[in-house]
Amino acid sequence: MKDEYDVIVIGAGPAGSTAAKFAAEKAEVLLVDKHREIGTPKMCGEGLTRDAFRDLNIPFDRRFINRDIYGIVLYAPGGSKVEVKYDEILGHIIERKIFDKFLAAEASRNGAKVLADAYASLIIKDKKIIGVKIRHQGEEKEIKAKIVIAADGIGSQIARQAGIDTTLNPGDLHSCFEYEMSGIEIENSEMTHIFVGKKLAPGGYAWIFPKDDDRANVGLGVSGVEKKTAKYYLDQFIKSKPGLMKGSILEINAGAVPIGGFLQELVKDNLMVVGDAARQVDPANAGGIHYGMLAGKLAGITAGKAIGSGDLNILKEYEIEWRSSIGKHQEKLLKIRCFIDKLEDEDMNYLARVWNGDDVVKITTGKHGIALKKIIKHPKLLKLLKKFV
Repeated sequence: MKDEYDVIVIGAGPAGSTAAKFAAEKAEVLLVDKHREIGTPKMCGEGLTRDAFRDLNIPFDRRFINRDIYGIVLYAPGGSKVEVKYDEILGHIIERKIFDKFLAAEASRNGAKVLADAYASLIIKDKKIIGVKIRHQGEEKEIKAKIVIAADGIGSQIARQAGIDTTLNPGDLHSCFEYEMSGIEIENSEMTHIFVGKKLAPGGYAWIFPKDDDRANVGLGVSGVEKKTAKYYLDQFIKSKPGLMKGSILEINAGAVPIGGFLQELVKDNLMVVGDAARQVDPANAGGIHYGMLAGKLAGITAGKAIGSGDLNILKEYEIEWRSSIGKHQEKLLKIRCFIDKLEDEDMNYLARVWNGDDVVKITTGKHGIALKKIIKHPKLLKLLKKFV
């Protein structure tokens, strides 16, 4: 390991590995991760849309693709369900442990040096970041860097060390708990299954993401202000489903997801923040892989451009570009999340009934026709829509 790199990326999740891959096209890059095995522990439902494969040019490699998904089944609190199914593949359930390792290997093939089991902290001198201190297998080493990219997950220690305000309101968190289960009954294993309701999952939802015909990620997320744990609600959910109760638990995962919108400060001097560390997560569904990788690509390209020109002021372009493009979409989805959070169970049941009714307005997005039902007969929903959407 060298004493100096152009760019050091801290955290080898999808966002960090993608940043390292693209930065390595124009710069010398070191990618470090504190875990002994990149990709573990898994804190994810493992769903990834087809668009992510297209946007990031990810190969359709069956080593990390478990299942092709054709749509979503949404279950209202009263038991009604809304099914949105497409003729072509909507997305995939992936194997994160293999996927994350694949992305890190891609960064390595592009020229980045990758190091697992390496805990990193910033070296700050005269209020400037000059590098990182790496603790690797009992040894410490100081490494200089022109640019540091923080991809170290929610509650980023690196961003905090740099002086970025990472204060997080508990209400802007989803506390999540998940079992990977086998030997279960899945009604349709080509669809993801989402269950909503204030009693079922306050401030969140439960999910079944099939990996095989009888194997799936079964999880649940609740608001960070909820007193009872996500595990409590998940266990209650499973007890209510005989098809799940008969199954076995292969793996247990827990974590938190930031759903309150991205950090206000994504760049500070020669530091950029990406992925969960920057809270670049879809607020509506709490998915973060696609957003994180898009941010990583943008940050990596920007870092390479700054190194090539010798002008670190270029790093601000990353924040400007994010805010003007993907960030705008994220802010719109945050409004949708606020709308959904205001709904009571009776409202959700009403929406399910309306969706399954005959009064349909068809709008086209890309190749897909999406059904949008009128809800103006429900005064409360109309009032909420005017406020949040």
